[in-house]
Amino acid sequence: MLKRNDARADKSNFVGKTVPRENARRLSQGRGRYVDDIAFRNLAHVAFVRSPHAHARILSIDTQAARAVPGVIDVITGQDIRSMCQPWVGVLGHFPGLKSAEQYPLAVDVARWHGEPVAVVLAESRALAEDGADLIEVEWEALPSVVDPETALESDAHVIHPELGDNLAFRLDLEKGEVDAAFASAAHIAEGTFHFGRHTGLTLEPRSIVADFDPALRQLTVHHSTQTPFQMQDVFARHFGLEEGSVRVIAPDVGGSFGLKLHVYGEEMAACALSIRHGRPVKFIADRLEAFQTDIHARDHRVKARMAVSAEGEILAMEVDDLTGIGPFSVYPRTSAVEGNQAIRLMGGPYRMPSYRGRLQVVFQNKTPMCQYRAVGHPVACAVTEGLVDQAAHALGIDPLEMRRRNVVTQDMYPHTSPTGYVFERLSHEECHARLAEMMNYERLRREQAEARERGVYRGIGFATFIEITNPGPAFYGVGGARISAQDGCVMKMEPSGDIRVMVSVTEQGQGTETIMAQIAATHLGVPLERVRVYTGDTQTSPYGGATWASRGAGIGGVAVMKTAEALKENLLTVAATILQAQPGELDISAGAVVSRASGEERMPLSELGRIAYFRPDTLPAGFHAELTAARHYVPQGYPFAFTNGVQASHLEVDIETGQVRLLDHWVVEDCGRIINPLLVDEQIRGGVVQGLGGALFEECLYSPEGQLLCGTMADYLTPMAAEMPDIHVGHVETPTETSPLGAKGVGEAGTAAAPAAVMNAINDALSPFGASVSRMPFTPERVLRALGKV
Repeated sequence: MLKRNDARADKSNFVGKTVPRENARRLSQGRGRYVDDIAFRNLAHVAFVRSPHAHARILSIDTQAARAVPGVIDVITGQDIRSMCQPWVGVLGHFPGLKSAEQYPLAVDVARWHGEPVAVVLAESRALAEDGADLIEVEWEALPSVVDPETALESDAHVIHPELGDNLAFRLDLEKGEVDAAFASAAHIAEGTFHFGRHTGLTLEPRSIVADFDPALRQLTVHHSTQTPFQMQDVFARHFGLEEGSVRVIAPDVGGSFGLKLHVYGEEMAACALSIRHGRPVKFIADRLEAFQTDIHARDHRVKARMAVSAEGEILAMEVDDLTGIGPFSVYPRTSAVEGNQAIRLMGGPYRMPSYRGRLQVVFQNKTPMCQYRAVGHPVACAVTEGLVDQAAHALGIDPLEMRRRNVVTQDMYPHTSPTGYVFERLSHEECHARLAEMMNYERLRREQAEARERGVYRGIGFATFIEITNPGPAFYGVGGARISAQDGCVMKMEPSGDIRVMVSVTEQGQGTETIMAQIAATHLGVPLERVRVYTGDTQTSPYGGATWASRGAGIGGVAVMKTAEALKENLLTVAATILQAQPGELDISAGAVVSRASGEERMPLSELGRIAYFRPDTLPAGFHAELTAARHYVPQGYPFAFTNGVQASHLEVDIETGQVRLLDHWVVEDCGRIINPLLVDEQIRGGVVQGLGGALFEECLYSPEGQLLCGTMADYLTPMAAEMPDIHVGHVETPTETSPLGAKGVGEAGTAAAPAAVMNAINDALSPFGASVSRMPFTPERVLRALGKV
């Protein structure tokens, strides 16, 4: 039975407990406030004229008819916008040799992908703007298109940016150990070529912006569906010649992001330019076709790889050649080199192989720009590595789960540095594998699989061990020159009522930031959870910080909240001690009241402390000033990243007559360090798994040989729905990071990182009686039948 003071402490401890998302009721009742819901007086709208070609020179643009449409306010082209906005180049200093061309909000002289905006119409309504856009006549000269990355570097390939010399945007070569000797001595060499189809994020809320420029004050207020308000504040200020303090970015409710909404897009910059030009609010809401054409795509990789193993199944070396197509530009400001860089460095990550050789080539092509999307590079590295592990296990007659157990980095090896240069503080591969085998009842599933094969039913079991980059440190972007903050901040204050207000730089994208931060604040202050309110997403009121990307919210922003709560608690106890004529060390705060630290006896509710401090400071000693607000910032120290890890397994059935894949069950065991809210962690993992399964089985942005995007609606782009998804079983191991007082790592990308690899291996396990395998994602029925030799 709890003592009185223990009972109070338990009521104030919310870290580690399941708490529903704070905003769930409001959003589920249709009371969300998205960019498109915000009403403005004198609002104007934009519509864009887009290139119908993948690559073409703009010979002329006739805007006369569009300008004559009643209600049309303005029409501008790429030539016009050159004087309105400074161009950008998507390169960073810590990727030596990375190159890209200058980019403006609208194409200037040449359009380089199907759907690139070349002109914009500003009108009193979206319909009128579209009417005007329909009347613009563009004279084109078609140019040769570079579509396939494998031909982009050939001697006769058309150079997309002649001033850059060729179509190679970036190259990276890595080597560690005795790679050639390892392959020469190997008992078996597993090898293959893996293709990853382009897909995109499909956020429920499309990219949205309302820019509102006040010419009298020269102030720009931008309501923006973005992950990174402070990054965009800096971008808008620098490229439009404004003082940073004169730009305010507000991110209200955001209907999904997945990495799509942290890049700079021409349409959003054009909306700002027109607002500045006309001194009135301008809105752009992308429709679904515009989203397919201009939202960043992901995963356009061709990877040739091989793995050397000993007769006992020990991984000796890997050699990898990754060719990545990124569209015609490196996306600003984070660059399109990051995905390939992370893929090439994550290869073989969970395993203790001594030797590695990797080559990455990032090439330009005439397709929609490609950049960072949920689990940047992770699914590529995981699928290649885990596919080769399964090949080797099959060739050597070793159970695939046992093969992984023999090769993972073990507890006695930490801290551990991979041959690609990543440093791991401490991971839990052994515990995760043991937990997974128990959860899925692995031996029973193998028996059932054998029985089903005798009946002509082909089921497969696939595994994928993974690591995930989280909590990136200061060297991730700042060292390369990007003005993207590695730290997060928090401002916390107590109201006269005793309620707590928390302003934090990490933004809410639907992942539960508000709830997580409230749990941390309530726990470390000692107040009821319902007395805490969290506010995010406004550069004018939130403290400066990096915000939401790379699974960093809880691990960085959470520590900022924790430290601020501890500082505010110290302030409150100082005030309480003055009022109660006690020493601060004799007091504590629990369940929203000041209590005796020794006995737990209540001495004063926080509401009474607030009443005295705010309204009766005359009763306090002369010269004493109550500090009821605290602010702290936190930047991760020590390791460059806080790696998480885990393992996934897929159980599925393949119909060898139709090629259809039916998902039966999916398991995840994941270690994200200290778990703050089990419900939200499981939600993130399950959502990530579904997103990974989408890329593995359903989603693909298809192009014609000329570079025409063939999917522009949800009718011709297949996404996973509830009926196609299996039960997703989630288990946990907790290995708190010692680099943070909170112990939390990230979890947002773990589900996506390994789901495609697990599915690939399960399909190949099901097809193994026929000597068939697949390695080109998505694994459509046609590709399965092709592997079986039936089409």
